Amino acid sequence: MSASEGDPHSGLPVGLPVDTTPAPRPGPVVLEGRYGRIEKLDAARDGASLWQAVKGQDALWPYMGYGPFADEAAFAAWLAERPNLEDPYSYAIIDTQGRAVGIATLMEIRPAMRVIEVGNIVYTPLLQRTPLGTEAQYLLAKYVFETLGYRRYEWKCNALNAPSRRAALRYGFTFEGIFRQHFIVKGRNRDTAWFSMLDAEWPARKAAFERWLEPANFDKDGRQKTSLAALHAAS
Repeated sequence: MSASEGDPHSGLPVGLPVDTTPAPRPGPVVLEGRYGRIEKLDAARDGASLWQAVKGQDALWPYMGYGPFADEAAFAAWLAERPNLEDPYSYAIIDTQGRAVGIATLMEIRPAMRVIEVGNIVYTPLLQRTPLGTEAQYLLAKYVFETLGYRRYEWKCNALNAPSRRAALRYGFTFEGIFRQHFIVKGRNRDTAWFSMLDAEWPARKAAFERWLEPANFDKDGRQKTSLAALHAAS
């Protein structure tokens, strides 16, 4: 149960006071990491490398509201629209070779409530199961909590999307339940699984991320020594 105090007029329990200053909206920052960086999506700069990474990868799209794309022209037309949107606000995930290997957005942005979601995530095969894939989530969460000052960070996905649900838990989000018949996507029902991370939880989550991302956590073949889930549990 949430912490509460007595209402000064009725004595009934009410929530604790919070800072009501609206949070800033996300912007065109560059978030530098050890294994790559995140910056605002630029269709002209990122389009060719992203297309090479997504073409023929039909398994990326079943749970998304768009894709797969028939050809590069169709993908380029879709990609060109993304940087113009304020919500979702799209970022490219760039590896150390300068290639765009994925996309993530900050979306469902509610500055007055200081609530924001990470979603519309496209992790190409070049990004999947890599340190950069995890570091990207760390960099975005750090930006959301420490720079922008949001108090609630959400992750939502199709309830049938088992990999996304596992990822949310691995990254330190807490499962909150299923919203039944929440959306119609591509003519099909979508029940939505909801997860969240709170500002008070971030210091422990941050410590686990940083421990996992240390080079010493990987052997000479790049295999992790301690899992991120284990580090979250320990913290």
